[in-house]
Amino acid sequence: MELPKDKKIYFASDFHLGVPTHQLSREREDRIVSWLDSIKSSAHIIYLVGDIFDFWFEYKQVIPRGFARFSGKIAELTDSGIQVVFFTGNHDMWMFDYLEKELGVTIERKKIEVEINGKSFLIAHGDGLGSGDRGYKIIKAIFANKVCQWFFARLHPNLGIGLADYLSRKSRKHSVNDDKFLGREKEWLIQYSIEKLNEKHFDYFIFGHRHFPITVDLKPNSTYINLGEWISHNTFVDFDGDKCIMNTFSLD
Repeated sequence: MELPKDKKIYFASDFHLGVPTHQLSREREDRIVSWLDSIKSSAHIIYLVGDIFDFWFEYKQVIPRGFARFSGKIAELTDSGIQVVFFTGNHDMWMFDYLEKELGVTIERKKIEVEINGKSFLIAHGDGLGSGDRGYKIIKAIFANKVCQWFFARLHPNLGIGLADYLSRKSRKHSVNDDKFLGREKEWLIQYSIEKLNEKHFDYFIFGHRHFPITVDLKPNSTYINLGEWISHNTFVDFDGDKCIMNTFSLD
């Protein structure tokens, strides 16, 4: 893919819309909408790399309430011709076809490889990649199972969404290391990236999930990037056709 002149590729992740309170989520939603407004004139593709919502499940006729301003802005962007790509994360893996049909986004459920202006990217939310974390991988396999999804869909939305929201918040309380750098040797996404480099060269590995913004040089011309989150960091990355730059959005 060749990037058009004066256009950029944008990456952000882990908005976690819906928590911890309605008011704080609305404030974050407004901030995200302002960011999207600020980049719409220069955006060619926007990659939202997972955990956009803190919880999401599509019943046949029901979706979680809220997020109207964010959804409207995404529809505006896609209607204008900007490609928007949603990755499913561990909090919002139950996206089916509603967002594609109504908002015009592309949904990616697994890691993808893309080449832009001769630069190679591996992009993924990051959950379940690499070695270790077997407990989470088992849980993810259960949640991704079509039979389990069918049974969950049989629950009344008030019960199903309420239960899932409770479990999501409880899970967050136990994720004490999500926003702490554990060191190069213990960060499994860094180790995963190094392992992938032994198979194939990538200029950039771009992930979410770990909640802290960081850029790490793995080898000459190969960089690991974790995008951070928007609860406290408000970070994103832009690619101008030559290099990726980490930025922090501010309303000031």
